[in-house]
Amino acid sequence: MSPVLAGVLQFLALMVALALAYRPLGDYMAGVYSSPKHLRVEKWIYRAVGANPATEMRWPAYLRGVLGFSLVSVLFLYLLQRVQGSLPGSLGFASIDPDQAFNTAASFVSNTNWQSYYGEQAMGHVVQTGGLAVQNFLSAAVGMAVAVALVRGFARTRTGELGNFWADLVRGTVRILLPIALVGAVLLVACGAIQNFAGIHEVGQFMGGSQQWNGGAVASQEAIKELGTNGGGYFNANSAHPFENPNGLSNLLEIFLILLIPLSLTRTFGRMVGSVRQGYAILAAMVTIWVVFTGLMMWTEFHHGAPAFDIAGGAFEGKETRFGIGASSIFSVATTLTSTGAVNSFLSSYTGFGGGIALLGMQLGEIAPGGVGSGLYGILVMAVIAVFLAGLMVGRTPEYLGKKIGTRQIKFAACYILITPALVLCFTGVAMALPTPVNSLTNSGAHGFSEILYAYTSGANNNGSAFAGLNADTQWFNTSIGVAMLLGRFLPMVFVLALAGSLAEQKPVPATAGTLRTDKPLFSGLLVGTIMIVAGLTYFPALALGPLAEGLAS
Repeated sequence: MSPVLAGVLQFLALMVALALAYRPLGDYMAGVYSSPKHLRVEKWIYRAVGANPATEMRWPAYLRGVLGFSLVSVLFLYLLQRVQGSLPGSLGFASIDPDQAFNTAASFVSNTNWQSYYGEQAMGHVVQTGGLAVQNFLSAAVGMAVAVALVRGFARTRTGELGNFWADLVRGTVRILLPIALVGAVLLVACGAIQNFAGIHEVGQFMGGSQQWNGGAVASQEAIKELGTNGGGYFNANSAHPFENPNGLSNLLEIFLILLIPLSLTRTFGRMVGSVRQGYAILAAMVTIWVVFTGLMMWTEFHHGAPAFDIAGGAFEGKETRFGIGASSIFSVATTLTSTGAVNSFLSSYTGFGGGIALLGMQLGEIAPGGVGSGLYGILVMAVIAVFLAGLMVGRTPEYLGKKIGTRQIKFAACYILITPALVLCFTGVAMALPTPVNSLTNSGAHGFSEILYAYTSGANNNGSAFAGLNADTQWFNTSIGVAMLLGRFLPMVFVLALAGSLAEQKPVPATAGTLRTDKPLFSGLLVGTIMIVAGLTYFPALALGPLAEGLAS
């Protein structure tokens, strides 16, 4: 079987698996967030935190819950790293330096999981399991809660109430993330991933020195790392490490976990607004972009454009032979079109155009299908922009799901889509202008510029993958990327919740013959075009200086 055919067949198998899970999981999540009942364990949690799950919140109160909980999470994870050297199970590792502890805390709480450290050489069992793994659950649950609040904004009328943040947070964790992650962890162990609390072992002598590995609760963290679109690896090699991702079957399972909830949330959206066709329209836009990006990535990496590629059969540099080019391409697109950031190959070794595809996938806003929760609310904001543009073209007041899209709603949507590009481009420009940050570059020219552009794109868009080649463990990068991650995560949530509140206050507008049908393929196409145009116009100059220049020169 040719490598190209093998890659295509793996992609088709993945699509079939996702299609089979789409409807039952989407319906189940809609039931979870709509149910008036609370499980006994959930009631215990509410009592512990002093929350009343029956209290409805308007958007300012919901936002205060999101920000307050996240602030406490950042402080807890920061302190846990700072005292690691005094904790049992630290494997002899010292406490984390202040700038790196801040960067890591901001990273995992913001669902970014950017790592400027070697996991197996810096973090002990307590920090890995009690700190990082816990935030993998909670940061994902926060994103899902904000997405559900926006959906309620579309579904409800003449009220500013969006639900209860604490109830949404707890339900997302207990009823959705924990059960699926448990099954995923068991399957990964069956595939060969490790799950233990072993110490450091010497496994042999190599070139006059010893090779050392430490164990850990890897499978359980790997499952929620992918399911929650987090991406932070237990080991520095991330999902290229055989302890995390042993073989082709585990590789497909991990990609499946990455895409499972973001795609299924479109079904949840359809059910909660009372029209599953609306969910299918959003799903069609997501899948179109995902399929096109995967096809382009596979083409660029299989394309024989140089003698070395002809001999090897493609761009094999930086890719695991147990996965090959096809599975590596599918994985890299899945992680950069979501907020996962996990990698099973060395992105810096991709072709110039291949690296550009990964960059553009994040710069779209990671909405195809995007992160857990963040992908849904991101593409719904773009849907608001799309119906506004359609309204301008036909001279009619834009409406979406029976809600008028007026000046106030467009201001919120515009602020949302401007935040991350401003963070990415401003931080990249400053880093290139200052004398110190460029000393962290391994490469010069277009590829070196891409390293810095990729780092801030990954941070501000809460992805977490790295282009590699950049020494990000410096005070400048730890601090600036940490700030970009926090602002890129929580500032957009402000405008999402404000938009949700403004929509929930409206009374429904009856559909007429002139109303744009947003459950038709025409709207899906308009939405895809809006996404590509907005991202293309914003980032094209920067892409032209980096991956496009590199690709055209090779």
